[in-house]
Amino acid sequence: MEVKKQNERRLVLFPAAYQGHMTPMMHLATLLHSNGFSITIIQARYNSVNPTTYPHFTFHFLDDGIPENTVPAPNDYTDILSVLNTNCLEPFTECLGEILKTSCISCLIADPMWDFTASVADSYKLPRMVLRTGSVSTVVVYEYLQVFKHKGYFPLQESRSDEPMLEFPPFKVGDLPPEVQHELIETIVKETKNSQGLICNTFEELELYSIAKARKALSIPIFPIGPLHKYSPASAPSIWTQDQTSISWLNTQAPKSVLYVSFGSLAAISEDEFQEIAWGLANSRLPFLWVVRPGLSEGSKATDLLPEGYLDIVQGRGHIVKWAPQLDVLSHPAVGGFWTHCGWNSTLESICEGVPMLCLPCFADQDMNARHVTDGWKIGIRMGKGMKRDEIERVIRKLMAEKEGEEMRSRVTTLKEKASLCLTKGGSSYKSLESLISYLLSF
Repeated sequence: MEVKKQNERRLVLFPAAYQGHMTPMMHLATLLHSNGFSITIIQARYNSVNPTTYPHFTFHFLDDGIPENTVPAPNDYTDILSVLNTNCLEPFTECLGEILKTSCISCLIADPMWDFTASVADSYKLPRMVLRTGSVSTVVVYEYLQVFKHKGYFPLQESRSDEPMLEFPPFKVGDLPPEVQHELIETIVKETKNSQGLICNTFEELELYSIAKARKALSIPIFPIGPLHKYSPASAPSIWTQDQTSISWLNTQAPKSVLYVSFGSLAAISEDEFQEIAWGLANSRLPFLWVVRPGLSEGSKATDLLPEGYLDIVQGRGHIVKWAPQLDVLSHPAVGGFWTHCGWNSTLESICEGVPMLCLPCFADQDMNARHVTDGWKIGIRMGKGMKRDEIERVIRKLMAEKEGEEMRSRVTTLKEKASLCLTKGGSSYKSLESLISYLLSF
C-alpha cells in the first residue's frame, strides 16, 4: 500500500510478552509506520525485542519483576502472564502518562491478554483497539464459552471429545479450551469487547464464516488485515538466535523433499515422545530439518535427548538446529511439508507458502487451529499424542510421498494464491487496511 503522511499521528502498541504475540504486533507496527504513523512500543522487559532492530520506533520498557533469563515451562505461561499483569499495571500507567505529557497519542493498540489496558486507557480518555494474534474462530468460541457451559460441554469428557460441535463446524467438543484456561479467556473477551475495535491477523477468504459470526457477536468494528507477515517479512522479531545453516543445508536438497519440524517457542513434548519422533523421522528415510530448542522436552538441553549415534545415522539426510529462520525455511523450494504445533502464526505462514502440515497441537488455541487444517481446509494430517515411531514414519510418508499429501499440497496452493490476492489492490485485506487507517485517523 502506498505510504501516506499522517501528520505524525502517534500510535502506542503494547504487545504481550510471548514470541507468538510479539511477532504479529511488530509486523503491525511496521505496517502502520509504512503508512505514515509514528510508532511507540511499550513492552515488558521479559522476552522483549531488541530495539536496535527497529530504529524507526520509540521504545519504553516496563520493570516487570520477572528475573532475567527466565525460561518458563510450557504449562507455566499463564502463571507468568498473571505475574506480568499484576506487576506491569502501575509502570504501564505511569509510562503512558509520561508519553502523553510530550506527545498526542491517537490510539493505544494492545494485546487483549493484558487485563488492565481498558481501564488505563479509559482513565486517560484514550481510544484503544486490540490485536487478536490468533484466529477469528477462537474469538467467537471464547465469546460463546458461557453458552457452551450451559450446553454441558464442561467439564470436558474424553468420551465426548469426537462429538461434532454443530454450532461451530468443523470443531469438535475435544477442541474446546480446558477450564484451566477460562480465566485468561474471560480476560481476552472483556478486553476485546470493551475496545474501540478488533484488528485480526487473518483474511476473509480463510475465515469467512467466523468473521461473519464475530461481526454479529461483537458490537465493535473488525478489521481482518492479515496475513500480517506478508507486508513486512523482514520485520519478524525473534527471541532465539536463528541458525542460518538451515538455509545452506536446504540449498543442497531436492525440491519439495524436506519435512520441516518445529513446535514453536513454548510447546513441549515428553522424553518418550521425543524418542519416538526422532526414530520416526530417521526411519522415514526422507530428508528433514528439525528444530530442537532448549526445553522442547521438559528439563532437557537442545540435543541431549538424541539417541546415541543419531547424528551419524541421519547424516546428510537430517539437519538439527536450535532455532530456524522460519519464514525463510517455509518459503524455500526444498520444503515440502511442515510438522507443526499449529500455533496461529505458524499455520498462517505455512498456508502463505503453500506447505501442507502434520499437526501436533499442544495447548491454548492449537487444537482449534489443527481442526481447521485437517477437517476444515483439508491441508494437513492430525498427529495423535503418544504416537509410536512406526505410525509416525507412515504418516510422514503419506504427507511427503503419497497421493493424499499431493492432494493437500494442491489445496494449500489454492489458499496460498488467495492469501496473496487479498493483499493486492482491491483485495479483502487491502480494503480492510484502508478502512483501519481511516478509522485510526478519525480518533
